[in-house]
Amino acid sequence: MNKSIRIAALCFFLLPFASQAQKLQTLNFPTVESMYQYFQYAPGKKVISGHRGTIENGMPENSIPAMKSVLKHTVAIFEIDPRLSKDSIPVMVHDATLDRTTTGKGKVIDYTYKELKKLRLKDHHGQPTKYKINTLDEMIKWAKGKTILNLDKKDLPMEMTAEIIRKHDAYAWVWVTVHNVEQAKFYLDKNPKQYLSMHIKTQKDLEAFKASGLPYNRMIVYIGPEIKETNQAMYNFFKEKGVLCMISSAPTYDKLASKEERAAKYRAVFADGATVLESDLPIEVSQAVK
Repeated sequence: MNKSIRIAALCFFLLPFASQAQKLQTLNFPTVESMYQYFQYAPGKKVISGHRGTIENGMPENSIPAMKSVLKHTVAIFEIDPRLSKDSIPVMVHDATLDRTTTGKGKVIDYTYKELKKLRLKDHHGQPTKYKINTLDEMIKWAKGKTILNLDKKDLPMEMTAEIIRKHDAYAWVWVTVHNVEQAKFYLDKNPKQYLSMHIKTQKDLEAFKASGLPYNRMIVYIGPEIKETNQAMYNFFKEKGVLCMISSAPTYDKLASKEERAAKYRAVFADGATVLESDLPIEVSQAVK
């Protein structure tokens, strides 16, 4: 067998393995009800949420390539940040300004989408990448059958957010972050199937939710960014209701200097009682808890 034939044979042999390595680990819910069921509390359940996708492996935050990168390593859901362009196109940029995350300068709202498409996204170190700004519509279409998107509240009017989800009939894979009972009621009035990522960080917040009469079976609850003793009351209450509680390590444990320190904290968050951990480093989280 000559050299070229041997190389061809080797490539043929390795092709299935290369394909398998690129396969995304996905979440696919055929109905809203099956999604509800998956996100019910169960002892030992661990859900990883990529904060703005990820900043790992040179990926730009709030982008489809970043989410793909994570799903090659682990099942995950994603918190993302849509903002409005000058011509009212929801685009995926966290900040009100372009400077930190793109090659542009100034406010997002001062540029049309056609102008924004000319920019490149930057990685976490401020280096331009080959990737472009995604629209919210692009991201919702891509995510169907792959993952959950949790839309944070930036400058999109809630009416517009609700209409975009309705247009895509995306209730089985698109959530909305809500910061109070009034926002939760707005979305559930628009469609009672809408799933929420609900901020309930204090006893006062909890009492307000209890008094609201809103359902417990279509939400996760964000309780804060760190391990603390008062979290236990929240965990105990929501476990009884079948609700998952989320800690976000993006402003806290993700900032620790070493991978070993971060991994220890990620494990500790789950051991303490959280069932969802949101992180800028979801691949690291997956490696820490496997």
